[in-house]
Amino acid sequence: MKPRSLRILSEVCRLILGATFLLSGFTKVVDPWGTAIKINEYLSIYGFEFLEPGSMAFSIWLCGAEMMMGCMLLCKVRIRLVSIFALVSMLFFAGLTLLSATIIPVEDCGCFGEALKLTPWQTFFKNLVLLPMAAVVWYRYRHDRIFAFRRAEVVLTLFFFLLTMGLGTWCYRHLPLMDFLPYKVGVNIYEAMHAPAPQAEEDAAVVLVYRNRITGAEREFTLDDPEWQDAATWEWVDTRTAGAAQGVKPLIGEFSVRDAEGDATEELLTRPGRLYIVCVTDFDRLGPRCERRLERLAAKAAAEGSGMVCVTPRPLHEVTWHTFGRGVAVRCYNIDASTMKTMLRARNGVVELLDGVIVAKRNCRDIDE
Repeated sequence: MKPRSLRILSEVCRLILGATFLLSGFTKVVDPWGTAIKINEYLSIYGFEFLEPGSMAFSIWLCGAEMMMGCMLLCKVRIRLVSIFALVSMLFFAGLTLLSATIIPVEDCGCFGEALKLTPWQTFFKNLVLLPMAAVVWYRYRHDRIFAFRRAEVVLTLFFFLLTMGLGTWCYRHLPLMDFLPYKVGVNIYEAMHAPAPQAEEDAAVVLVYRNRITGAEREFTLDDPEWQDAATWEWVDTRTAGAAQGVKPLIGEFSVRDAEGDATEELLTRPGRLYIVCVTDFDRLGPRCERRLERLAAKAAAEGSGMVCVTPRPLHEVTWHTFGRGVAVRCYNIDASTMKTMLRARNGVVELLDGVIVAKRNCRDIDE
C-alpha cells in the first residue's frame, strides 16, 4: 500500500476506533454500578466469585481506561502505545464475546452499558470490525517510540486520566450522570408496569434466573413466584424474555414490594401526594452519617404530611418498622436486590415520588442534612 493511502486509511481507522472507545467508555463510566454488576456476572459464570469485592474498583478503572484510550486516539497522544493496548483489548474481548455467544451464552455483553443493548453475536461482529482497524493504526505508527512523551502529551495523559477516573468515582459516590435505566426521573412506575405491550411481545414471558447461595444451583422463576425475593437464599443471575419477544430490554414490570402482610406494590405506587422510598442495602452497614440524613428526611416527611417507606433486599419475616436514629419509625418492605439496583444505583439512598411519578433520586450522601 502506498504511504499516502496508508496514512489516509490509518487516520480513518483512528477516528472510528477513538470515537467507539470514547462512546463505549463514557456510557459505562457514568454508570459504574451497572458495569460492576456485569463484571460480577462474568466472574460468577467463570467461577471467580472470590474477586467480586474488587468489581467496583475494576469497573471504574476498566471504563475509565476505555474512555481514556478513545480520548488519546482522537487527540493523537502516544498513538503507538495506545494502539497496542487497543489491539490487545480487541483480541481479548473478541474471544470473550465469542465464548459468550456460543459456549457460555449471556443476554447482553454490556459493551455500551445500559445506553445500547447488543447481543453477544452483535458485539462479537463489532469487535471483528474494530480489530483490523486497531491493527492498521498500530502498523501505521509502529516505528514511533513508545515512551517518548512530549511535555504536552504528559499533560494531556494526566488530564484524561483524572477526567475519566474522576468521572467514574463521582458517579459511584453519587448517582449516574446520565440515567439510561427504566426508573428515570419523570417515569410513572405504576403506569409503566401496566402499559400495553407491543403486539410482538404479547406472548412473551419474563423468566428470572436465580442461584441458590447455599447449593450453587440455578433455578428459573416467574414474576408471580414470591420465592425469588428471599435475598438470603437466592442471588440474581439473569433476566430474560422467553417466547415471542426474544430480546434485550430492562423490565420495569419486575418492580414488586411486599412484607408479611402481602404485596404492597399497588398501594404504594398509586398513593397520592409525595412518597419517599428509602432504599437500604444493609441496615448494619448504613453508617452514622447516612442514618442521620435519613432521620432528618423522616422528620421532614412527617412535618409536610408526606409518606415514607423503606425497601431492602434483606429478608423481612414479619411486619417491620425501622427507626433511623431517634426519628420517626418507617415501615419496611422487601424488594428484589436487582430491581433496587436498577431503580437506584447506590447502596443507600432515596427515590422520591409525586403522585406515582419519580421526581428525584438521591444517593444517601446527597440527602440534605
